[in-house]
Amino acid sequence: VATAIRIGHPQSWDKAWTVQKESGGWFDECSDEEILAAQRLLAEREGVFCEPASAASLAGALRDARAGRIPEGSKVVCTLTGHGLKDPDIVISQCGERLRTIPAELDAVRRAILDRLE
Repeated sequence: VATAIRIGHPQSWDKAWTVQKESGGWFDECSDEEILAAQRLLAEREGVFCEPASAASLAGALRDARAGRIPEGSKVVCTLTGHGLKDPDIVISQCGERLRTIPAELDAVRRAILDRLE
């Protein structure tokens, strides 16, 4: 699902490899399910709509924290560089409800939100 990082040779690989070595960090992989769960978590808890490739950083950090690979109390930085609208098809396919179009008017938006809350 993370199409932006699924390529064989990332453009900034040399820089990433250097930073990984200098920081004592590591590279790992995570499943599509973990990536989508992290993307959903970011949207629900932080109001951040990122593309799946960006959510992979959080997915990996969560996986490694659960596995005890990241010591408790550590500071972890997860970089999110891509907005969710760069790759919206995955999110749309995961949405359990049919999307609807409303007029770009304040009253229409207000009604749509209030209808959703009922």
